[in-house]
Amino acid sequence: MENRVTPLSSALSPGDTRDAARQRLIVALDVPDARAAELLVERLDDTCAWFKVGLELFVAAGPSVLEPILRRGYSVFLDLKLHDIPNTVACAVRSAAGLGARMLTLHAAGGPAMLAAAKEAAEGCTNAPELLAVTVLTSMDSAQVEAIGIDHSPAEQVDLLARMGLAAGIRGFVCSAQEVQALRTLAGPDATLVIPGIRPAGGAVGDQVRVATPGDALRSGASYLVVGRPISLAADPAAAAEAILEDMASAL
Repeated sequence: MENRVTPLSSALSPGDTRDAARQRLIVALDVPDARAAELLVERLDDTCAWFKVGLELFVAAGPSVLEPILRRGYSVFLDLKLHDIPNTVACAVRSAAGLGARMLTLHAAGGPAMLAAAKEAAEGCTNAPELLAVTVLTSMDSAQVEAIGIDHSPAEQVDLLARMGLAAGIRGFVCSAQEVQALRTLAGPDATLVIPGIRPAGGAVGDQVRVATPGDALRSGASYLVVGRPISLAADPAAAAEAILEDMASAL
């Protein structure tokens, strides 16, 4: 699968909008084991092009959990949020490069030296995943940001970290939909902006605080949307995914 996003300004026929939305939807496999992941992937056949493997599943099942997803032809977003000294993160990027994932996260808060080391490591790998710098978690509001010693707003912190990432050669970022429009302006049309905290209109927010609907996030400039519980906890995950695709298609 090509990692290519159709620009929002492109004219799409009604028959193309669903596939365009499907290419932008990343379903989070935030499940406790490999069997649960396999079942969810089966239930969601043809509703998305991407699956996210995060800490819960990766720790429970190990790197081998990626193999059956890749064999089915899906792209994998490996969401490990690497955050350590530069050498350790660089080594982890090299280790992750052989797993077949198309995108890999690391925390921008690790600093410019860490980001630069990760970028250099990726450039030396064959078929390395695109690196995405996580800015401010979508579960954090102003009070949470202040509690960790940051004396400005989440939006200001996102801007600071994104500028640092760009200076280190990073061209992919994770932020909330509340910052994506400004980050798109800053990073340019070719940057990859992956947006979690996506909730259908009227849906339960859970522990997320900086959220948006799928259509609003795309209209603001998102490249990809990460959706977890609104799909995985639904009585009918495929139907929930289709409803989200419909909202995404309305923005294309």
